[in-house]
Amino acid sequence: MSTNGARSRADLHIHTMASDGTAGVSQVLAAAEAQHLDVIAITDHDRIDAAQAAQAMAVARGLHVEVVVGEEISTLQGHLVALFLKERVKPLRSLRRTIAEVHEQGGIAISAHPLFPHFLCTQEGTLRSVASDRDPACRPDAIEIFNPTIFGTYPRARVQRLAAELRIPGIGASDAHVVEAIGRVWSSFPGRGAADLRTAILEGTIELGDGTDHTLMESPSIFGRQMLRNLIGLGQDLAGLARPVWSLGGARQGRDLGYPGSRQRPAVYDPRAHLREHEKERGEQR
Repeated sequence: MSTNGARSRADLHIHTMASDGTAGVSQVLAAAEAQHLDVIAITDHDRIDAAQAAQAMAVARGLHVEVVVGEEISTLQGHLVALFLKERVKPLRSLRRTIAEVHEQGGIAISAHPLFPHFLCTQEGTLRSVASDRDPACRPDAIEIFNPTIFGTYPRARVQRLAAELRIPGIGASDAHVVEAIGRVWSSFPGRGAADLRTAILEGTIELGDGTDHTLMESPSIFGRQMLRNLIGLGQDLAGLARPVWSLGGARQGRDLGYPGSRQRPAVYDPRAHLREHEKERGEQR
């Protein structure tokens, strides 16, 4: 880890159109650059393809921001944010088993928005159980102690006290589903890039940076935009199912997952399409 005293900013919980976000990968990367973030994690629900595309696109464009491949995994006891993944982790298994599988591939496991009054959030008894598991591989590496969504305000003090009691590092993250929310909450860590971030989580030197909650006026708008994006995606899915019939067996096209090549079936990141998209963007900026 760097020892020059520098600290960097990371937003470790961001969604794209590949799950229930409303922005494509290019928009997410542009927003991360505009917010002067050093590291971001794309954490779509139960998939990593857009995160892998974002990582490749950031490198190809020579961006300052570094992308970590992540996934928000739906476990039987609540959502888990996994970072530094090489392969997708399957959903709908126990939290304990899921954490172990994240660790098996060298990943980092973070309890996402715990104690929220919602069935998709890990509650206190379960979190205490995994945190004290006899097998260290089944324990979470960090807890999300500041999530700005409307459900996050009420339990925040309890979550922060619990993280301190369990001696588990706490992070802040935007849980962004709209592009303007990216970087709204962020974490601070010593060093510069993703490798230093990983070390900071494991050594407990990551800290909550700063952030603000979504207001009561903002939250309905964000939810409405998510629902509209989902309806558009559903229409694209239905069109993709029917199109082979219309085109006498032509290649199926469906939901736009928000990265170059994502409308292919199967969806695969296409560097050539990315280059064309990037050249078009640069031309429009001239």
